[in-house]
Amino acid sequence: MTSDEVRSVPRRPLPPLDYDKPNLARMKDALLGGHDHYEIDRLAVEAFLTVAPDGAAVAKEFRSWASRVVRFLAGTRGVGQFLDLGSGMPYVENTHQTAQRYNPDALVIYVDDDPVVQAHGLALLEDHLVHVSGADLRDPEQTLNDPAIAEHLELDRPVAVLLNAVLHHIEDLDRARAIVRGYVDALAPGSYLLLTHYYTDGEGPYGEFARKLDGLMDGIGYPTVHRSREEIESLFDGLEMLEPGLVHLHEWWPEGPRLAPLTRLNYLSVGGVAVKP
Repeated sequence: MTSDEVRSVPRRPLPPLDYDKPNLARMKDALLGGHDHYEIDRLAVEAFLTVAPDGAAVAKEFRSWASRVVRFLAGTRGVGQFLDLGSGMPYVENTHQTAQRYNPDALVIYVDDDPVVQAHGLALLEDHLVHVSGADLRDPEQTLNDPAIAEHLELDRPVAVLLNAVLHHIEDLDRARAIVRGYVDALAPGSYLLLTHYYTDGEGPYGEFARKLDGLMDGIGYPTVHRSREEIESLFDGLEMLEPGLVHLHEWWPEGPRLAPLTRLNYLSVGGVAVKP
């Protein structure tokens, strides 16, 4: 497809910016040391860091986990299509950079309904193999029919769907399951689900800390929920989990010996990868 054809795909108008409320994508950008955020986002991050001062390091853990998984799927499993849902701001190592390093023909589509993310994505990322959608990922049917996706994604071929640090913002577990199922049902056999989620066993100091973090995020205006292992595993129903299973992010195929010390936050998130049979 030529660049003129890419530009001809109709675009939804960008929604107006809300400067009075922090935004998750911009908060993550602030945590990761980016520059594409506003004072309201920095204030929310400062509040978060007063409770979890290692939050920036763990935000990078989520990114590093995603890079390791994408590298494995693109390089070892030969996956050629990636749908990154709730992708956030462009960062140092983005999904398409990792995927195309190991599979130069890999198609990557980023989905995020934040207008700042869309503007930066369209300006910095888009080419004939990289596209940006402003669809609401909570509606799988609408998302998959968005022109930026429907024009490029081939659903009769395997796709890797990435939900990195997304579903713990969906408070209702049945709705979170329905969102995942909406994507999985549309995918061809041999497709993959890549998922990270806030986790707690609900007991002891870790459980108390998880509840404190959930209360903090609720006060900011973006509720989160730390779920049990059984609840998170239910998001993979009908899929075959890859080794090492659902584990803490630093345990999923780590790259060499660990240099940074582990903190409480490291034990309050898990990730897993599963394939559609």
